[in-house]
Amino acid sequence: VQLVESGGGLVQPGGSLRLSCAASGFAFSIYRMGWYRQAPGKSRELVAHIGSSGIMKNYRDSVKGRFTISRDNAKNTVYLQMNSLKPEDTAVYYCNAYHSDINVYWGQGTQVTVSS
Repeated sequence: VQLVESGGGLVQPGGSLRLSCAASGFAFSIYRMGWYRQAPGKSRELVAHIGSSGIMKNYRDSVKGRFTISRDNAKNTVYLQMNSLKPEDTAVYYCNAYHSDINVYWGQGTQVTVSS
């Protein structure tokens, strides 16, 4: 099983980034996929979830209207489009795959830094 995130980097406030997570080794299309983040000294928090079909989506309040989660089941990839980035969005972003409590996978994380 592999979840490989990409697309992180340094961006100025108000800028945009698109994160990608390429999955392999499991039945991607039946898993709920999510993005989490962890800032220094803070606990990991949910950013967004997307259901297996791509219809159900939910977001933490602080990113609603700025971030969009999507998935391509043909490519086994989930995305996070991040617009209007703020310094408080700075964190390591992790891709998550969930099917049941014993079928949970995590990526290695990608750093997002929002700074002028």
